[in-house]
Amino acid sequence: MKKSINKTIVAFILISLMNSCGYNSMVSKSQAVNAQWANVQSAYQRRADLIPNLVSTVKGEANFEQSTLTAVADARARATSMQIDPSKVTPDQLMQYQQAQGQLGMALGRLLSVTENYPNLQANQAFRELSAELAGTENRINVERNRFNEVVGDYNTYIKSIPQSFFAGSFGFTEKAFFQADPASSVAPKVNFESK
Repeated sequence: MKKSINKTIVAFILISLMNSCGYNSMVSKSQAVNAQWANVQSAYQRRADLIPNLVSTVKGEANFEQSTLTAVADARARATSMQIDPSKVTPDQLMQYQQAQGQLGMALGRLLSVTENYPNLQANQAFRELSAELAGTENRINVERNRFNEVVGDYNTYIKSIPQSFFAGSFGFTEKAFFQADPASSVAPKVNFESK
């Protein structure tokens, strides 16, 4: 009987300690980061899923530049091949993921800018609809990345706060990486209005 009471007291003390150290909240916040990462990946996947339809619509235009289509296909393959575990993501992994997605974005940008030279393509209803869906998807990606950074910030702040900071590392909770701006975006483009 006395052993049973001792076990109950020990269990009660352990549960109290886990609640006071914030373990359950750390788990909850970590899961929120994982869920938001899934939303980011879903938005990027939506973009990747639109690309084959866009490329096949553009291919219908005679004389369209094959190298542009190849660059988009290659960038899509690189971007969709990267897999990241959000519970173990490092800043370097996240940067590599961002770079692959950025290369795909640049390839799509080139594709869309080149299509302006093809009036028949601009008049194509399917192309216009796909372009609009792609623009909406880019907005979704930005929203999901911002939300990811918010939940990561909340999680990181929580595990670094006292008393959680004393226990987080021993429970395996470490700081998570943020999405950051592409380093190339900090360089202003050069605009030259001089006539030749």
